[in-house]
Amino acid sequence: MKHSASPQPDNNPEKSSGPEQNNLIISARLQAGQQIPAFALPALDGSLWSSQQLHGKPALLVFFRFAACPFCNLRLHRLIQLKEQLPADFQVVAVFDSSLEDLRAFSERHDSAYPILADAKGRVHRRFGVQYSWLGVIKGMLLRLPTAMYSMLVKGYWPSAFSGALNTMPMNFFLDANGVIQRAYYGKDEGDHPPLQDVLAFARQQTEAPTVAD
Repeated sequence: MKHSASPQPDNNPEKSSGPEQNNLIISARLQAGQQIPAFALPALDGSLWSSQQLHGKPALLVFFRFAACPFCNLRLHRLIQLKEQLPADFQVVAVFDSSLEDLRAFSERHDSAYPILADAKGRVHRRFGVQYSWLGVIKGMLLRLPTAMYSMLVKGYWPSAFSGALNTMPMNFFLDANGVIQRAYYGKDEGDHPPLQDVLAFARQQTEAPTVAD
């Protein structure tokens, strides 16, 4: 991965009620073989996290919906549970389409060792080709109702507040140690993510591969 000047924060610290609907520009979907766009966002722990921190380590970069999303919080919970099985030098980074204020209200309970980032105006989501789909929201509600009920009633991830776009679809990017996309997974509905076994297999495959020279 080539080093460049440190990216500036792609965020506004003020609370956002959702993406800027006027003149909203969404990049084309990213493909395997492409370098991820550089970005920096505020993290749950108060730091400014930069994509340059991924240099030298393979990673899963996950773009979630709003901070209180039941599907998103359950998925993050399961990724955190998976950490014990992941290689030590494999990274997982979660980016929510929410303000830092809302992220703190709903995500601190995860006690995550992973970076959890706030993309308050959805700018980084759009640079990665996010899809907005009300059909995907309806499809997820119908096909994944048991999962939603389990998340809300059993795990307690109740969507009591909303920030960001409600029709944001999730995205998962499997990255090698040079920040190059090996697999791009664009969710077709609000709870659509690749199987956790795919994450585990990719992490093991990447960390066992020979180190790529700079």
